[in-house]
Amino acid sequence: MTARIDHLVTSGTFSLDGGTWDVDNNVWIVGDDTEAIVIDAAHDAGAILDALDGRTLRAIVCTHAHNDHVDAAPALAAATGARILLHPADLPLWKQTHPDHSPDGDLADGQVLTIAGTDLTVLHTPGHAPGAVSLYAPDLGTVFTGDTLFQGGPGATGRSFSDFPTIVDSIRDKLLTLPPETVVRTGHGDTTTVGAEAPHLQEWISRGH
Repeated sequence: MTARIDHLVTSGTFSLDGGTWDVDNNVWIVGDDTEAIVIDAAHDAGAILDALDGRTLRAIVCTHAHNDHVDAAPALAAATGARILLHPADLPLWKQTHPDHSPDGDLADGQVLTIAGTDLTVLHTPGHAPGAVSLYAPDLGTVFTGDTLFQGGPGATGRSFSDFPTIVDSIRDKLLTLPPETVVRTGHGDTTTVGAEAPHLQEWISRGH
């Protein structure tokens, strides 16, 4: 059986730099009927476990370490035995949420994760966070961008650990080079495509952040 993508929306809060906001997060599950990985264990480990429906969880992949994307990761790992994977540049952010629990492994640019016979290539796409990554699955025609690229533009860069020129470089060099029909599955909100977002690059650059 080929891998499929399941989608779950969980709700909670995002906190950084002394502020807290209510957010809805996309949780993506990639796998088949027997095994899967979770991309961003957000807010509700129980709901994610229910969505896994008994499948073996091979890994919890963090697109970055803002608390709303990793707050349920240790509980989900404890319940399943899955390893938590994070780019090491985001460890300072991770430690703000989980000071007593470290990730189990590192993500690196060009690394390939395989689940249910499907390869996902790790693309280091910093800017929203220093260790932000995207996951490109060509066989599924999709890229999971976390908070790097949304429908309508880049992720926010107005808070600590973020940088607007860096996120624009990441989008231009790592994401807009993918086939235009590639579906962009984001950390929040609706999906889009690489082709739909590409024409806006110069507008983002001129607007700044």
